[in-house]
Amino acid sequence: MSSMRRFLTGSPLFLCLCRGKVGVKEIMRFLNASFYQFSALEDPATWAKELRRALRAFDVKGTLILAPEGINGFLAGEPAAVRESLAYIQRQAPFAKIDIKESESIDIPFKKFVVKVRPEIVTFRVPGHTPLQAAAPRLSAAELKSWYEEGREFLVLDTRNEYEVRLGKFKGAQSLNLSQFVELPAALAPELEKFRGKPVVTYCTGGIRCEKAAPYLRHLGLDAYQLDGGILRYFEDAGGDHWEGECFVFDERVAVDAALKATGAALCPKCQGPVPAATPECIHCGEKV
Repeated sequence: MSSMRRFLTGSPLFLCLCRGKVGVKEIMRFLNASFYQFSALEDPATWAKELRRALRAFDVKGTLILAPEGINGFLAGEPAAVRESLAYIQRQAPFAKIDIKESESIDIPFKKFVVKVRPEIVTFRVPGHTPLQAAAPRLSAAELKSWYEEGREFLVLDTRNEYEVRLGKFKGAQSLNLSQFVELPAALAPELEKFRGKPVVTYCTGGIRCEKAAPYLRHLGLDAYQLDGGILRYFEDAGGDHWEGECFVFDERVAVDAALKATGAALCPKCQGPVPAATPECIHCGEKV
């Protein structure tokens, strides 16, 4: 759990939340938008400079990560300012198809606007394995729901961290007990054979991690697919069928249900793990909450 706590508190998306600090009926004032796109960038540093200059004029807060494989970002602020920022980004050819997920909050969860250049937009550290070189087939929410209801034989692999998995997952999903996504290749190696022989549907919250993982699984010889848009798009398009529990999100809601409504979950004051509402003790460390 300590590694999970370091991950959360070191993330720009971290919010120090515990029970009772945010009222369910509070008026939501600010818009939060997370987005990404895998797109080849010849000069990420130049794009970083341009986006830093342009978006500062909109007075938004958050983080953008640029890498040779694309863009990953989270912006927050007044709704009009966030939408103007997103529109500007989408007018740039490499980012015209950014995949956007929105949420609302009563506060802006960032103190400043930061643009970073990194080797990858989501850290995986497996050279040569990126969706730009070999993308995996996408499975829509409707298709995954149909597979469940037809009784089709397939496996489901959760590529999220274990503290997320404990809060909720797809029916029958398997996980690799990850504390960080970068651990997936090593964690998968001893488990590889049990995923052979059937289609493997990979998923994550919004799509970026499974979009990175699924091509790697196909490189290893697995019949891997990625759930297009992740859990959140599944909720939007297919509801909660075949989902069990809640979905952890990196904003002040902590977790949402299949209607994309806050569940009342909170972060444990001791380990910062997500805890379902009305749960007397932390499901990660046992602390009373």
